[in-house]
Amino acid sequence: MAPRKVIITCAVTGSVHTPSMSPHLPATPDQIAADAIAAAEAGASILHLHARDPSDGRPTADPDVFMQFLPRIKQATDAVINITTGGSSLMTLDQRLAAPLRAEPEMCSLNMGSMNFALFPMLDRPRQWQHEWEPKLLEATRDTIFKNTFADMETVLDRLGKGCGTRFEFECYDVGHLYSLAHFRDRGLVSGPMFIQFVFGILGGIGADPDNLVHMKRIADKLFGDSYQFSVLAAGRHQMPMISIAAAMGGNVRVGLEDSLYDGRQLAKSNADQVRRIRSVLDGLSLDVATPTEAREMLALKGGDRVAF
Repeated sequence: MAPRKVIITCAVTGSVHTPSMSPHLPATPDQIAADAIAAAEAGASILHLHARDPSDGRPTADPDVFMQFLPRIKQATDAVINITTGGSSLMTLDQRLAAPLRAEPEMCSLNMGSMNFALFPMLDRPRQWQHEWEPKLLEATRDTIFKNTFADMETVLDRLGKGCGTRFEFECYDVGHLYSLAHFRDRGLVSGPMFIQFVFGILGGIGADPDNLVHMKRIADKLFGDSYQFSVLAAGRHQMPMISIAAAMGGNVRVGLEDSLYDGRQLAKSNADQVRRIRSVLDGLSLDVATPTEAREMLALKGGDRVAF
């Protein structure tokens, strides 16, 4: 039997953290492209990408902004480009789909249910805000539902999956999301090999506890058998401990400044810092890192030559 390969996904910037939280958070197209390319060179085989307004770093769904960095990343690396369909809880579904539908990427994220996605506790830490929008965005999550209804998910699966040949990083923030995914599988709207991202530590979702990881894995095994690959991301200080456990359990891992701003006890200076750190953990576990080509084979992706950018 060939040795198991571990897929490293790097989530480069996201929409959770704001520029005032770290001077190293990529915000402009130049910064996002440079950080993504460096992460791929460090060993990430999948790059999970959001966009930000170049003028002030706020999350944006504007496909024109995405197109300022997507072709550059594709030209410089063979990594799988994975575009968010989550964007931000304050965006409409049409806004969130605009860039993926233009790019027709190999992979997109897909959140598997509506939920409270609470970021407002980050306001508890005193700081000097660079932009007025930052505390307003965080406070807005106190009274906002991150909407991903069954109709929304059906739309994404149809327009991107069926329409563009895109496969998905199914983001499951709680056990019920696994059952929602099984529902779509049973209806024939999803087929394996599925790439399921267990998400831990977001207020409103399942907590970042090793017992919860074991439980999520047990339920996924019951529902999907050997027709899925699982990966783990965990928010903030839980990032490295939880993904290290996941790797030891047979899973894949996700790092990146979307999920945590830190490398050890210090602010990460780049996404590549976190990629290198988890690579050292994987080396210590005698686990090999999947190349982009191997990741494509593991997840049955259509290939980078079939994207629209």
